[in-house]
Amino acid sequence: MQFRRLGRSGLTISEIAYGNWLTHGSQIEEEQAVACVQAALDVGITTFDTADVYAGTRAETVLGAALAGVRRESYELFTKVYWPTGPGPNDRGLGRKHIIESCHGSLRRLRTDHVDLYQAHRYDRSVPLQETLRAFEDLVRQGKVLYVGVSEWTAPQIADALRIAREMGFDRIISSQPQYSMLWRVIEDEVVPLCRDEGIGQIVWSPLAQGVLTGKYRPGEALPEGSRATDRTGAQFIRRFLSDRVLERVQRLGGVAEDAGLSLAQMGVAWVLQNDNVSAAIVGATRPEQVRENVRATGVRLSSETLAAIDDILDGVVERDPGLTG
Repeated sequence: MQFRRLGRSGLTISEIAYGNWLTHGSQIEEEQAVACVQAALDVGITTFDTADVYAGTRAETVLGAALAGVRRESYELFTKVYWPTGPGPNDRGLGRKHIIESCHGSLRRLRTDHVDLYQAHRYDRSVPLQETLRAFEDLVRQGKVLYVGVSEWTAPQIADALRIAREMGFDRIISSQPQYSMLWRVIEDEVVPLCRDEGIGQIVWSPLAQGVLTGKYRPGEALPEGSRATDRTGAQFIRRFLSDRVLERVQRLGGVAEDAGLSLAQMGVAWVLQNDNVSAAIVGATRPEQVRENVRATGVRLSSETLAAIDDILDGVVERDPGLTG
């Protein structure tokens, strides 16, 4: 496993992280989830990403159980706050009450006294940004959170947060967690340049476009049973990639991957890691063998010829519109 610094912070993370959205507490049984986490540890993954909202908080509970007994200093634990975790009006958003209470709930479920990175899962336009950042700062001061990041924030939103942190003397954001893949390159025009300049690292989710870049979805064929395309939550994210026009191009990528000595999935993960602003790519799994396959992308450098072939095949189907978000 190769390791990278998260932006310009002092936190070192595995360049392939294990995430449990749509799997733990939802798609797979706890025993299978624990096996996937153990497989991740066995292949050298030290970075684990989750969120309070995943599977209605059950994902955090399962991950906490899977990591029980593992030396806490040996792994990095990331979680997020924003989406509703209860029926009340303060059970959502980035107000102080929800941030503090959600952090305490996450710590209980994850069986730890601190998280290495606490991330704002989305931007909250209904709450003053100063209030949100001060709540995060208080958690940092209390030692319950070591670093702060964001997920799916725009470049202007990140810039505002950096300005306020500078003016108020707060710990600054060190990470951004956006969707990013060969097919979804929205961050490249604005988010990446800003973050590169400011020392913020990307922890990218869906590097395989919700599994489309594994090649398992084929044009003109029925969706595989039990896949993310048939999951109620996952379907809303994968739908945009399921046209025959996109799927036909993805099938053509198989030959490029073969020429590079990689599986299509390995090439997809390696592709996002070519970006020097990407600190880690998050992969999920429903079986331990998926973890072992994807981790083979660590340390891989794609040739300029391979990168050019990918761009040539995907020309016209890549999404770059910054007005669209995952």
